[in-house]
Amino acid sequence: MESYINLDKNMIVNTTIGDAEVTWYDVRRAPFSLHGLYEPQTEPFFHRLPLDVAAATSVAVDSLSQESAGGRVRFSTDSPYIALRAKFHVVGRSSHLTLVSTAGFDLYIDGEFGSRFVKEFRMPYDMVDSYEQIVYLESETLRSYTINFPVHSVVESLEIGLKPGAALKEARPYRNVKPIAFYGSSIVHGTAASRPGYIYPSIISRTLNVDFYNIGFSGNAKGEPVLAEWMATLPMSVFICDYDHNAPTIEHLEATHYPMYEIIREKNPDLPYIMITRPNYWTMIRDQSCILKRRDIIMSSYLKARQAGDENVYFIDGMSFFVEPHQYDFSMDGVHPNDAGFQRMADGIGTVIRHILEKGM
Repeated sequence: MESYINLDKNMIVNTTIGDAEVTWYDVRRAPFSLHGLYEPQTEPFFHRLPLDVAAATSVAVDSLSQESAGGRVRFSTDSPYIALRAKFHVVGRSSHLTLVSTAGFDLYIDGEFGSRFVKEFRMPYDMVDSYEQIVYLESETLRSYTINFPVHSVVESLEIGLKPGAALKEARPYRNVKPIAFYGSSIVHGTAASRPGYIYPSIISRTLNVDFYNIGFSGNAKGEPVLAEWMATLPMSVFICDYDHNAPTIEHLEATHYPMYEIIREKNPDLPYIMITRPNYWTMIRDQSCILKRRDIIMSSYLKARQAGDENVYFIDGMSFFVEPHQYDFSMDGVHPNDAGFQRMADGIGTVIRHILEKGM
């Protein structure tokens, strides 16, 4: 039987840019701005941590930090089309992820009233290590754009193609505050989002027009001190601690959660610090007792910090994200949020971050 990919014309992915005339630009050069990546202008591939910090944290973090989740390139142009040419070190594929999420990019227009999705750059199903694609736009108006990098692939190089002679300028700026830092599990990393722009840190970034770091490591965010020491050096407006899921035991969570807070707080005495518990209480039927014990540990960290006089620490109960009557419907597999789940998380966490930012103005 012939594959539906060949039978349904909507499933066909054009692997070239066709007859369009294109001038190619390396995103590592101005006026492009790169975000959420470690020294992207000089490193040989796009990654999220210093290589020595990643290696010292764990073998798994060393590998996962090379994935480009949360990476973005921003620019302005009046080109009637935007082409993309990407080359990969590693192409991520998984049974519970879309290829658009693992190795695709997605395009947003950034404007006065927020950002809106335009189109995805979709990899061909049989792509090995590179592809190119073009997206046609609705007009030749000068606009600011953001392109989100893949969640679970290692990107070596990225070029943007525009109509010859089209304007290429700096992007519309983010709000003038330091980036938000999100640390956590595969949920922060973005596993199971249908495309890169739908991970919850990205949704919050677009809603509030704030830059961010995605420091999520699928299955391997365990509150390691060496990583906490590095994160404490980042310029940031808010720190989100969301690694409940990856602490291998209750005892491990208890042994690491408050010490991570202390490491971050020592170098950042006034930094707003948000502690979050896991969101999927309702779908983890067999683990509900364990989830509640973990929730109590995180609440204890919060209360201990408050009792010590810290008025810049916040607690968000993950059980508040997925509520009746659809509490079972916000996950792809009972663990990882789907797009609707990520939106619910972004709404809840984003509300607290908005309050923090407004209070600081």
